Amino acid sequence: MIKFLLEGVSRLRKPTQEQIIKFYHENTVIDFLEIEVVPTPDGEARLELCADSRHANLYSMAHGGVLTIMADTAMGAKCLALNKKVVTISLNIEFMHAVMTNTPRIFTDATVLHDGRKTMVCECRIIDAKGKLYAKANATFFVVGKLLEEEQ
Repeated sequence: MIKFLLEGVSRLRKPTQEQIIKFYHENTVIDFLEIEVVPTPDGEARLELCADSRHANLYSMAHGGVLTIMADTAMGAKCLALNKKVVTISLNIEFMHAVMTNTPRIFTDATVLHDGRKTMVCECRIIDAKGKLYAKANATFFVVGKLLEEEQ
């Protein structure tokens, strides 16, 4: 009976960790800034950066635009892990501490807050290995499609 009810219903597919990482390495700005897309134990990915002079503003701290790119891309990757390709509608970021060029590696921690058919809402923290919070962002995204088509 259950098999009969499920016939004709498409099965949801989720991208693999490798597909997520490959997709984001096709984003030229990520490679240009040498932001790493790193696998996580939960099967997804996070972004990591060791800020140096190439990422710095005139005050030897990572430019806010670099951190914003990291946050935006990390939230997009979290949406992609749910098989949704998105574009940003709005994004807000707050900076708590400067990421100086000698700061240890920083990384993203993104979460999906709303997973809708047409829109998604996420938040992202940029932290170091000790949990120090450098920036926090939230964004609303428009769903433009799927990375993988659903199976029939």
